[in-house]
Amino acid sequence: MQKMDARRQLLEWIEADRDKLVNFFGNFLSKPSPNPPGDTRTATAFVADYLNSKDIEYKIIAPQEQMPNILATVRGNGPGHHLVLNGHIDVFPASESETWTHGPWSGAIADGAVWGRGASDMKCGTSASILAFIYLSRLSSYWPGKLVLTVVSDEETGGKWGTRYLLENHANDCAGDCVLNAEPSGLSSIRFAEKGTLRLIFKVRTPGAHGAYPHHSANANRIAAGLIIDLDQLNDIPVTMPPDMAKLLRRPEVRACMDNVMGSGAADVAARVTVNIGVVQGGLKVNMLPGDCHVEADIRLPFGVDRGNVLERIEAILRNYPEVTLVVQEAASNPASASNPAHPMLNILKQVIMEISDYRPEAITGIGGTDCKFFRYKDIPAFVYGPSPETMSKSNEHVPIEDFLHVLKTHTVAAFDYLISASETG
Repeated sequence: MQKMDARRQLLEWIEADRDKLVNFFGNFLSKPSPNPPGDTRTATAFVADYLNSKDIEYKIIAPQEQMPNILATVRGNGPGHHLVLNGHIDVFPASESETWTHGPWSGAIADGAVWGRGASDMKCGTSASILAFIYLSRLSSYWPGKLVLTVVSDEETGGKWGTRYLLENHANDCAGDCVLNAEPSGLSSIRFAEKGTLRLIFKVRTPGAHGAYPHHSANANRIAAGLIIDLDQLNDIPVTMPPDMAKLLRRPEVRACMDNVMGSGAADVAARVTVNIGVVQGGLKVNMLPGDCHVEADIRLPFGVDRGNVLERIEAILRNYPEVTLVVQEAASNPASASNPAHPMLNILKQVIMEISDYRPEAITGIGGTDCKFFRYKDIPAFVYGPSPETMSKSNEHVPIEDFLHVLKTHTVAAFDYLISASETG
């Protein structure tokens, strides 16, 4: 079988199996894996059973029992590239206040889409990685090198027990030459970079008192409210971005692409610090003066902003709030990361996308985080191409069936082309 015949075979298999593949995606969604709490055992068991049914060998690696990871490896017909397919199992939680046309854990297949919490972030993409690995394994005698599948837990809360753990403890398999990830990117963009994160907890503590006795204690909730307002100052931190990144983010076509796939204003957000107050918990009863308030902040750092400078500004703000202590969530705090946009994989992705669709993708930086950062920190190029982020973490999260199949086809053929390119250039 020649290269073009093998590529054609991969696409034909996917098209012939489309209903089965969509059912896999829907069934995967129906296995709840919200994080928090982060227990992915049911969803992991579903994936493991599916791999068993396809005679795929794998390991279960669980440094935390409730957060297992799947690691599978297949070797080609000789030395070549080492490619890693990476996706996560855990998803955002679903609130009881959300209104869904189809239940958040239904995995419903309706109206031309697959519905459920985690559809876009990222069980569509993780399904694509799993299925691409299976199809490529069938043709391992036609490509050189090594292909690795990492299906991980703990991405939504930092990755300490997921991708980061695998890279630190199973580097022979996981530290490849390149990584493909299918987090939600939008079908007209390929992400080669992403902003950093700084996750903080502010603990407000006062004596507390009866609500009719405000002269006995300061109100922890009022203190938290003032602090939250003052933290908005961080949005105005000056950014001196590296020249190459700044130049790319100024390009009109890149700005237009970012605004198109992530919403109007995304291109501006990519170049500045943003502060989100995600959690505020304080008070026990309406007629009690609260003595404790817990505030969690998610700060996103563009290239050119050092977290040390941000923390210095926060410490200056906290001088006005002696009742507050600060805790940095180190496991979920990471600097910005980038791969070389001139890497061959990015061009391969572009060519495959244009071959099988009408999309003309731009290389952009993401404003959210992915596990790709852990690979980039080890100088392993990592690229993201996945479905639209439009409904990510919202009520009625879903991915159109055709978008799911497009992502699967793209990853399968791009992975094949990257692996086969080692023999063409070597």
